[in-house]
Amino acid sequence: MASKFGLAGGIPERRVRPIWDAVDSRQYKAALKLSTALLQKYPKSPYALALKAVVLERMGKGDEALSMCLDAKELLHSDTGPFLDDLTLSTLQIVLQRLDRLDLATSCYEHACNKYINNLEIMMGLFNCYVREYSYIKQQQTAIKMYKAVGEERFLMWAVCSIQLQVNYTSGGEKLLPLAEALIKKHISKSSLHEPEALTMYISILEQQKKFDAAFEVISGDLGSLILREEDKLRMKGRLLGQSCNYAAASEILQKILAMRPDDYETFLQYLCYLLEEDIDWSKHTSGGFCIECISSSKSKLSEEEFDIRLSSALSFVEELQKDAVQNCTRGPYLATIEIERRRSLNGNSNNSKVVEALVNYYERFGHYPCFATDVERYLNGLNEQEKAELLDKISNKFSVNSEVHTLGHAVTVYRIQEICSSLWKTSIQDLETTTLEKMKLFCKSLHLSKELDQQESMFGEELLFMATNTLVLLFWRTKKLGYLLEAILVVEFGLRIRRHANLLKVLLVHLYLFLGALHSACDWYQTLDVKNILLETISHHILPQMLISPHFNKASDLMKEYLKFADDHSRDSGDLTCLAYRHRNYSRAIEFVAFHMKLRNSSQYLISKLDSFILDLKLNANNLDEVEKVLESANYGLKPLELAQPDKLEKLTCNIDSQTRPWWSPSTTVNYLSMPFDEEAASVCFGPKPCIHKTNENVGPDKSEIERKSLVPRLVYLSMQAALSAPKENAETTNGGASSATIAVELGSLLERYARSIGFSFSDAIDAILSISTGEKSFKEFSDIVSCISFAIFVNAWNASLSRTENSGQKTISWESVDKLITSCVREIISSMGPTLTSIGSEVLVLVQLVAEPLSWHIWIMQSFIKSLVPLGKRKKKSGQSDKQNINIPLMKAIHDSVHCVSDAIGEVRKWVSDQLNRSEDLDLDFLMTHLTSADNSVGTGKILNVIKESLGVVEKFEVGDRIYDSVKSWDPTSVLRNLIGSQRKLLADFSQISDSKLRVLESMKQSI
Repeated sequence: MASKFGLAGGIPERRVRPIWDAVDSRQYKAALKLSTALLQKYPKSPYALALKAVVLERMGKGDEALSMCLDAKELLHSDTGPFLDDLTLSTLQIVLQRLDRLDLATSCYEHACNKYINNLEIMMGLFNCYVREYSYIKQQQTAIKMYKAVGEERFLMWAVCSIQLQVNYTSGGEKLLPLAEALIKKHISKSSLHEPEALTMYISILEQQKKFDAAFEVISGDLGSLILREEDKLRMKGRLLGQSCNYAAASEILQKILAMRPDDYETFLQYLCYLLEEDIDWSKHTSGGFCIECISSSKSKLSEEEFDIRLSSALSFVEELQKDAVQNCTRGPYLATIEIERRRSLNGNSNNSKVVEALVNYYERFGHYPCFATDVERYLNGLNEQEKAELLDKISNKFSVNSEVHTLGHAVTVYRIQEICSSLWKTSIQDLETTTLEKMKLFCKSLHLSKELDQQESMFGEELLFMATNTLVLLFWRTKKLGYLLEAILVVEFGLRIRRHANLLKVLLVHLYLFLGALHSACDWYQTLDVKNILLETISHHILPQMLISPHFNKASDLMKEYLKFADDHSRDSGDLTCLAYRHRNYSRAIEFVAFHMKLRNSSQYLISKLDSFILDLKLNANNLDEVEKVLESANYGLKPLELAQPDKLEKLTCNIDSQTRPWWSPSTTVNYLSMPFDEEAASVCFGPKPCIHKTNENVGPDKSEIERKSLVPRLVYLSMQAALSAPKENAETTNGGASSATIAVELGSLLERYARSIGFSFSDAIDAILSISTGEKSFKEFSDIVSCISFAIFVNAWNASLSRTENSGQKTISWESVDKLITSCVREIISSMGPTLTSIGSEVLVLVQLVAEPLSWHIWIMQSFIKSLVPLGKRKKKSGQSDKQNINIPLMKAIHDSVHCVSDAIGEVRKWVSDQLNRSEDLDLDFLMTHLTSADNSVGTGKILNVIKESLGVVEKFEVGDRIYDSVKSWDPTSVLRNLIGSQRKLLADFSQISDSKLRVLESMKQSI
């Protein structure tokens, strides 16, 4: 702020500086006192008003700050107002932006531009306002005005960037590309270009019009000297030549780049494609890396002779690169040999012996690298079983190494290759146990190698922990023995005890705890990941969906608020970054910032979180009907969620989650293979060849049905409650509310049809499905989302009851009795299917939690609304002691009475089950878990991994492993880990118990009021 000090509106700088100093040092009371005194001295100064608005906004007094801004705006717009300077306008803009009123700031700048035509500072301020509003057309118009006024290149490029943004984000914007090209050409004819970024933008404009030859001429001409790095210029030339199908010239260019950057493997892949004249759309591979599967998997179009000649030339070139890389760690040229042999094999030579030989050579040089298996995995998947066995035989026995670290690295690599080449899901249980024991023994034996490493550095052999954990989880899936899952947790906890910063291990542990219903522990470990900023967008999917359906409402609310705050703050402030990029003439960065903003603004995670926040607010206030009504009012009675999920917005949604970090058993937030019976086909998907990242991204997308379902809930709750309030009275000719009641019924019916579609049914089919569950014909387990089905039944019942619908002429409908039977049967079936919490998977408990916290809450509010309508508060009794029932619908009251008791009984059963779990002693629970870590069978069974760790730690010496590792392993206690697991499960049950108790208290009061 200090840089902007000066006279503004006639105020001396010495009077202004102390206010800004106080604001910068967060002494807001002092700043307010000074700004108030300044305003008293200069009551007609817009700048004085703006300064006080700054202080008020920082103090959290948004309404007062906005009032000050409006007063300043009025002064600025008056005919007798003071001179408009950029300092006053920019100060107002700062406040109004923080108040989410950019429109007012823009109107001030627009007025100033109209008043002072061609004032460059004010026009630049107006341009920045349009940038913050993402108003691309007005950006372009303003930039062209500035360019015409002063003829500077930067303003021309601002206009070109604005055109590019219209191309990217508006329909028909591509028609403006010739205009952008013409503007740049005209400027070049007058004064050429002077900035590398300007040339880059020009090339991009030509590329988008597929004028590749013209773009190549530009970069090859005098303007090409603007690109200072020769490598960058060569890359542009190679790309343009390839796009124009001049493959020979393109491959020569890329060969020069590889001579400079021999380890640039992606460039080598591109070079090979150009050399073999393969038509590849490289635009799909500009982000997220390249993949072999996408690049070439078929026979070449070249003749066999020509193909061999070109591959041989590529091999000769690569061998030259290898000679230069003898003394360094450059992997690219050696990996390139494998790719060349793979291409040769794909072109008709079914014998992969050369590929195997190249893989062995690569192992000989780089087999001790942790990245080896990742480098070659895509090539291993192309080998048959015999070739894989041959490779394993050669790399397992052939090579000696010079150090313990290299020995360990080679051993880890062999284990990784064995996992990739073998079908783990078909391997015998005993063999899986044996290899897991070997891995853990090797890890414990190698602890001394990490003695000198910092805690933030990866341990030598850390991959062994991942492999052992994944195998133990697979053993649990195949055998359903809880002991394997407990051992997996102990292995990860052991690894994290030694190295606290192993984030990928933490992710595994989070998912293991989530599966066992230990959400509190899962959340604690998730928070140690120190997830901030954009990671909240890409990583929060590991914990947030499960927390939102858990009884830990406050923790879920904190996680939700943290994510939404990041997203909202970025949305508000991202325009400033774009303005900064324009100011520094970094035009490509400006376009990147806008693209990043659009991805976040259209984020499916953000939309789902906004919808979940409405539902979570309802659950947090569920025990007070008045508070529920306030929450619904703040959501515009459920209309806000519907507006957020409009069809046109759903079409633009992007999925920004990092699905690559999820464990194999939970590839998405809605799938967990461990809760399903073991299936070889599913296992082959988990452990088989992974699809390339581009195909993965195409398959990952938002569940639009889930989004629509969540968007409908608040409005359905509100309309159901309103329908209940207008319930028909016995002997009454019309319903309360007249036309409004009919309107509510029509809208409610329409939304219910949409809700039925969102759960995969037509309206009538959904009715039939629910009735079949309530009558016992079908089990709720046959339906994927029973919670949503029960919610639908409750909303339909409210709709029917408000219209006095019954079963007439054989037409099926959902009644109070149907809902009661549905609730009773589902609760009993869920409870009967669950054993003790310690052995129940977390998803089973969470279904019960969600059932009580959501549909049963909706049902209670609706019944309260019916009671409120049928038995108004303050109704006095007659002398006879009988209440006045003249207008009370007796059948409806009886149905509500029965339903209240039904819900109370159902929640009572839940509460009893929870109490039974909590009444068990912790020591008894611990003994119960320990029994799962012992096996009577010496050859196969659980507990062996734990014994290996204990035995290995028993012989660890401090001088061997160092103080840090020694203290870590000696303080590791498996009993404490299991106690924490039990405590976390009990915390979930305790919170669930509180929710159940609060519901029972509400229901008890309802019984008294009927």
